[in-house]
Amino acid sequence: MSLPKPPIPVKLIVSIISGNQELAGAVIERLSERFGSTDVVSDMMPFDYTDYYAAEIGTELFRRMVSFTQLIDPDELSEIKLFTNDMETHFARPDGTRQVNIDPGYISLWHLVLASCKPFAHRPYLGKGVYADLTLLYRGKTFTPLAWTFPDYRSQPMIALLNDVRERYYQQVKKVLRAQRFLRNTQH
Repeated sequence: MSLPKPPIPVKLIVSIISGNQELAGAVIERLSERFGSTDVVSDMMPFDYTDYYAAEIGTELFRRMVSFTQLIDPDELSEIKLFTNDMETHFARPDGTRQVNIDPGYISLWHLVLASCKPFAHRPYLGKGVYADLTLLYRGKTFTPLAWTFPDYRSQPMIALLNDVRERYYQQVKKVLRAQRFLRNTQH
């Protein structure tokens, strides 16, 4: 029988899609106020894989990926998604249409999980109207897409960026796990 154990902390990562550079900067600033310092802020990557956001956000869109130094507990993802949804509302135009899409997720040793408020076959329910989207698996020293992975997350620039973030995370989590073992060994 396996016994429940606390999860290994994970690395918070957030995707910001917008056409407004200043707004993206304000979003990163507000995220940092809530989640602490960033350790990766990507360059602006063209977001031209779909026109899904064109009617609401615009057509000349870019994406920035941001990761945070402080690791989180994976069960915080629902609350974080609700917070980023509130941010989208805060930064909306006066008519209520969004100017930015903010999608949080996390990197673990084994995968990239994104938060979604849309149910689907590969999205288990987390609670509070939020689902976990298993987007990429980490195998053979790289992230690999799944049948349902969005095209932008399949791209080589995105995979390279996420591999870099995962390496940073791996170095962090090694220290955390060593410290936990040390604490367990000194408590006897």
